[in-house]
Amino acid sequence: MKITLQDELPVIKGLLAGTDEAGRGPLAGNVVAAAVILDPNTPIHGLDDSKKLTEKKRQLLEVEIKEKALSWSVISVSPQQIDEMNILQASLFAMKTAAENLHVSPDHVFVDGNKILPDCFCMTTAIIKGDSRVAEISAASILAKVERDAQMLELHKRYPEYGFDKHKGYPTKVHRAILSDIGPCPEHRRSYAPVREALLNR
Repeated sequence: MKITLQDELPVIKGLLAGTDEAGRGPLAGNVVAAAVILDPNTPIHGLDDSKKLTEKKRQLLEVEIKEKALSWSVISVSPQQIDEMNILQASLFAMKTAAENLHVSPDHVFVDGNKILPDCFCMTTAIIKGDSRVAEISAASILAKVERDAQMLELHKRYPEYGFDKHKGYPTKVHRAILSDIGPCPEHRRSYAPVREALLNR
């Protein structure tokens, strides 16, 4: 099932998990997905699409989510896996795996975006702009974003010449110039056009 912006959100009986990913667009690094089941008796205030929150607010909410959620899970898929599977399939695989790794099994999974999870163990519903509309998806988007940003800071320590601490692997003008100048590192996604071009021009 797919829920558009014009549709009302369905009422779900039982435990609901939300899942989202971070890092589809970057040229380097993992794609990271998270799944979260919130505790209805322990509300978390301020949840929203991670992109709308400041870094500090995301980090504070990450701690609160991990403390208060009934269950949460974070999964990473490597650049090599992304190149093998393609980014869409890698993102869906990461979200499905995150949902499967919850230690409390949900009855239904809400997925941010317009694709349901393939061969999932329970019912899934795709929610357009779900990270702004469903608290469980918002929480998942925050966990995924905070984890991925932390991973990119670690990559910066290994490959400081690429400036991963600034652009987090996204194809900014500066990143693409560096890529063109010195070529890709092992954490760049070879299936992405700017990385392929940089390899061809070496």
